[in-house]
Amino acid sequence: MTMPSVLVTGRSRGYVEVLQLIRQKDAIIFTFAFPALLTILLGLIFNTPVTPGSSTTHSQVFAAGMIAYGILSTAFISIGVGIAVDREDGTLKRLRGTPITAGSYFIGKIVLVFFAALFEVLLLLLVGVLLFDLPLPSSGERWFTLGWLLVLSVIACTLLGIAASSLARTSRSAPAVLNLPVLVLQFTSGIFVHIATLPSAMINVSALFPVKWMGQGFRSVFLPDALAAQEVAGSWEPGRTALVLGAWCVIGLVLSLVTFRWSRS
Repeated sequence: MTMPSVLVTGRSRGYVEVLQLIRQKDAIIFTFAFPALLTILLGLIFNTPVTPGSSTTHSQVFAAGMIAYGILSTAFISIGVGIAVDREDGTLKRLRGTPITAGSYFIGKIVLVFFAALFEVLLLLLVGVLLFDLPLPSSGERWFTLGWLLVLSVIACTLLGIAASSLARTSRSAPAVLNLPVLVLQFTSGIFVHIATLPSAMINVSALFPVKWMGQGFRSVFLPDALAAQEVAGSWEPGRTALVLGAWCVIGLVLSLVTFRWSRS
């Protein structure tokens, strides 16, 4: 009886979270528009062929990889900051007196991020396709890869955002605390900079975190297989990508359960 109740209350909490997001029009605009704006800027600056004579441009590479940043921004940063606010204004303390458990609360946040991430990805694809001729997945296998990448990325980033929310002492400090690791990982994981140009030591460190694998996975969905040679291992490594992201889902859940606090004290 416990598990169904957790799922039911988590789903109900997710519905409330989605409604709250929809009512915050300024938050919606910033959350969705910022990754798209960065994609446009990077794409316009580096709109050159990946190699001489190639039909694939750096803009398309950035557009594919920026989906990882869009999910990370929506899940990790937005959720982490939102929980810090909920903790500070007493929302979490009030929820603790209801049937909602920590697990239900986590499920509610994951539902919220899935809702937001779908719109984020659609917007980034719209930018990529219309402005930079990013090709959509050319086979059922690639669409399937896109599906499991979205699921694992959203779950991992959301749970890590929940855990990271405990690092911020106040809601004011939360954006700075959460944006710093995200910004660093965008450069070291090959999202803002082509991964082929990064030092090997930097790549080895970034390979320990999910962002590098998210970016590589989304590039494998939208870019020609010939470009896999420019990845670190010379291939897309879908199996390893799934294993790493799956492991971070488990790590994120453990960290969330260990670090989550209903109040600041």
